[in-house]
Amino acid sequence: MKKVIVTGGAGFIGSTLVDKLIKEGVEVIILDDLSTGKKENINSKAKFIKCDISVEKPMFFGVDTIFHLAAKTAVQESIENPSMYNIVNVVGTLNMLEMAKKCGIKKFIFSSSSSVYGNTTTPTKETNPLNPLSPYALNKLIGEQYCKIYSTLYNIDTVCLRYFNAYGDRMNNDGGYKLVLPIFKEKLLNKKSLTINNDGNQKRDFINVLDICEANIMCGKYGGNFGGEVYNVGQGKNYTINEIADMFGGEKEYGNKVIEPFETLADISKINKKLKWNPKHKLETWIHTYI
Repeated sequence: MKKVIVTGGAGFIGSTLVDKLIKEGVEVIILDDLSTGKKENINSKAKFIKCDISVEKPMFFGVDTIFHLAAKTAVQESIENPSMYNIVNVVGTLNMLEMAKKCGIKKFIFSSSSSVYGNTTTPTKETNPLNPLSPYALNKLIGEQYCKIYSTLYNIDTVCLRYFNAYGDRMNNDGGYKLVLPIFKEKLLNKKSLTINNDGNQKRDFINVLDICEANIMCGKYGGNFGGEVYNVGQGKNYTINEIADMFGGEKEYGNKVIEPFETLADISKINKKLKWNPKHKLETWIHTYI
């Protein structure tokens, strides 16, 4: 990799990826409309272009790889506004694939989501049945299928990474969509009880953003052909929400009854076999630093 595009490069995962790429001497162009990304996340050594890829169709030549992370990701918001999510997530992905085709960009790395599985058996393999339960999840599955088609028809080497529950520095800490970790931290700092949905026995596979970025970079460096393949990117270990609350300390309080998958747990043997990728960061260690 010499010159790459990172869409969503001002966001949580995208900006962390940009930082790692620049440290490795890669020239980076960031495309971001700053709807959820933040200016302060943008690496000054990258070229930043404010751009809505679902509307605009930029053209860049001399680029070898696109890391496509730009997306709207709030599940409930996608249920309330499916048309907007389709435009941003599906049309945005298609526009970037078209740019890759027209500009001769040979590698396309797509950030997908474990939400494509819906309620499924665990540990979850890439061969599990797919049953998206929200417009957001469906958007990601359609994106994967477009990637596969562009590999087959247009000789663009695409690969899709299905992230499980991402956490780490710069994760979303405001607005209507928050992860449980910043919610718990906020409660703890304000000396309030940690509010837990349902009974807290639901399990989640949390994967550190640095490990996600490492998986992306290994895909970028890989010399072979992926041909539209999909790979789980998770810790391969899960925790109950009660266990995570105990890592934070403080009193627990049980609140809303919500509909959600009971358990997520990634089988990561496929990406380990292909790229020798293994997660290096432990949730417990990070939480102690975080609080």
